[in-house]
Parts: sequence; structure tokens; C-alpha cells
Amino acid sequence: MTPMRDLTAGISAAFASRRVQRLLALTALLITIASVFYALVEGWRWIDAVYFSVIAISTVGFGDFAPQTDLGKIFTIIYVLLGLGMFVATATAIGDSIMSRAENADGRSEEES
Repeated sequence: MTPMRDLTAGISAAFASRRVQRLLALTALLITIASVFYALVEGWRWIDAVYFSVIAISTVGFGDFAPQTDLGKIFTIIYVLLGLGMFVATATAIGDSIMSRAENADGRSEEES
């Protein structure tokens, strides 16, 4: 298999994994809750609320948006502390699944050679 096919097969296997599906669902739920919060409390447009929710949970933090209310700031502290762990767990599960698939494919191809 080519490296691109290995990667594609690994990604496919990752998204077929129940563990990855559950983590993705929880991450999406957390991002949705945060987006609704920011839209309602901070008065942001939906796209801005979703964008900030993803940027904050991934710790990218471009700084173009920031909560202005005290409630928004407190929520963001809690959201980042909870969300970061969820985001890392999800990314790790996807990466583990891809690597496991690649290692299994390498083992089979060595035995077949």
C-alpha cells in the first residue's frame, strides 16, 4: 500500500471505531453547548460562536474573539479546562487508531513478503 492509502485506510478505521465515534460525539456536544452559550450570552453570530468554541478547545486562540462578560469569561475557563482533555483524548484516539492500522498493515506485508 502507498502511504496515502495507508493514511486513508487508517482514517477510515479510526472513524469506524466505536471509541472514536463516542469521543467525537462528546466533543461535538461540548462544542455545540459552548457555541449556544456564546451566541446567547455574548451575542455573537453563530459562525463566530462555533469558530471561537473550536479555537478555544483546541488552544489555538488567535485572539480575534474574546468573551466580554464576566459570565462568558468564567464559562470559558471551565470550558477550556474540561474541553481540552476531551479534545486531546479524541485526537489521541484517532491517532492511535491510524497508527494501529498502519502497524497491522506493516506486519501483514512483512509476513507476506
